[in-house]
Amino acid sequence: MSYEFKGKRALVTGGTRGIGKEIVKQLTKCGAQVYALGKVKKNLDVLKVEIPSVEIICVDLSDWKKTEEVVSKIGTIDFLVNNAGIVDTIPFGEITEESFDNLYSVNVKPIINISQVVVKKLKQEKKPGAIVNISSVSSLIHLGSIIYSSGKAEIDKITKSMAVELGPHKIRINSVNPGVVYTEMSKSYLDDPKTSSMLKSFVPLQEFCNTEDIAYVVLFLLSDKARMINGITLPIDGGQSAR
Repeated sequence: MSYEFKGKRALVTGGTRGIGKEIVKQLTKCGAQVYALGKVKKNLDVLKVEIPSVEIICVDLSDWKKTEEVVSKIGTIDFLVNNAGIVDTIPFGEITEESFDNLYSVNVKPIINISQVVVKKLKQEKKPGAIVNISSVSSLIHLGSIIYSSGKAEIDKITKSMAVELGPHKIRINSVNPGVVYTEMSKSYLDDPKTSSMLKSFVPLQEFCNTEDIAYVVLFLLSDKARMINGITLPIDGGQSAR
């Protein structure tokens, strides 16, 4: 299935590595003008060299006001992918206020902040739009730390609530919930045979997702082919959450 996004403008947060980078690449291949937002300038510069047509934006998403200011300046966005996030493995009993606030300031708050900016402009121009939030299978099953899983569960609820409120404006919001994804960052432990075997034992398909598995579903949800899909949380986990 191919997609034609020529004339569309897309914003991808956390767009320099892993899932986010793959989504940027695939959107660009489909003809969209892509804006990739990231925190590390060096990673953004590398992405720009690899994909010259991409517009790069350097901002710390935990800074609400600065993020709002920067995103407001890039004009109307047709497609938004809220992908940026950090991982926290702190066990219950050792969670601090600082660790809690740090995770939510990156994984949850920017979804509301950036989406509000994007949606405001779509409403003003009476244009349809599509938003995909990158959640996690950990929102559906116990996986990782409590604050990480609870943050992802909150993303799912935000997705559903936004879908109800914004549906009348023809703005669709969905989330995808990846399981274990093989990326440059995760290969350090997934390449270990013992760890890999243990994690695969929880996945009925007995393999991990790759970044393309996630990106292709995101493209579909952004496209008009998914025009009646709104407010869903879609696991991409090889059946792990079905257990």
